[in-house]
Amino acid sequence: MEWTQAIREAVAYIEAHLLEDIAPEDVAAAVHVSSFYFQKGFSLMSGYTIGEYIRDRRLYLAALDLIAGEEKVIDLALKYGYESPESFTKAFRRFHGMSPAAARQARRGIRPFLPLKITVSVKGGNEMDYTIEKMDAFRIIGVHRRFRFDSSYREIPAFWDAFRANDMSRVCASLGGACSVGKYGVCIDDGTDDFEYWIAGDDPGTPLPEELSAREIPAQTWAKFTCTGPLPGALQSVNTQIFNEWLPGNPDWEIAAGYNIELYDMGDTSAADYHSEIWIPVKRRAKA
Repeated sequence: MEWTQAIREAVAYIEAHLLEDIAPEDVAAAVHVSSFYFQKGFSLMSGYTIGEYIRDRRLYLAALDLIAGEEKVIDLALKYGYESPESFTKAFRRFHGMSPAAARQARRGIRPFLPLKITVSVKGGNEMDYTIEKMDAFRIIGVHRRFRFDSSYREIPAFWDAFRANDMSRVCASLGGACSVGKYGVCIDDGTDDFEYWIAGDDPGTPLPEELSAREIPAQTWAKFTCTGPLPGALQSVNTQIFNEWLPGNPDWEIAAGYNIELYDMGDTSAADYHSEIWIPVKRRAKA
């Protein structure tokens, strides 16, 4: 499905199921897109995670119900997915800046949060540097953990910090110094409510120490985007361009599978000419 259309259909799905117990992976499944990529793209295009968007839409509708009718706070709390009036009141106050009781009395001042409308603007002056490359399957080695998308932006950097501080030198020594672990950051979406993340390198084909695992990345056609500049800014900028400019309306390519690879060169990550890459698996778009 074309990327912009997928986002629009996802918004319609959310609106139709706002009062149900839906999760980000349910929304992604409804539009047949990898949960990891859908959550990432939705966040970059809208500025909200899917969880935040659903929560804020519910709180806006709850406020409309509150000032228009006589429903009790406890009933509204249950209607909009909260386990107790206290948790609902806390979320309501954080979003609207007032308690439900104050909103009902004032009947104004609530924060509006309307359904997301997706528009695409074409901007010039910043052509993307990428190649399309078909690759055979290859093996990576490294350390891995599972993360939820909503907390991954905070937890993955901490995972890297802990690896650099405690594990990297020991791992490289155990491999006889021929160690590229840290060359890749790999996200693998297997259709669950979280994803697997690897701090990885190329498999040297030698016995692995106990703390390392191996994983095969299947044969894919990859869109490889070049990033130049200090991290994380260069990667963040190109990621935003991919989902806001390259994917929407792309006549040739669409996301193919739930893998995402970032490649990092050795060297100073704060340098103006630091080189990194983003690899996204793609497939040819079916012609209409």
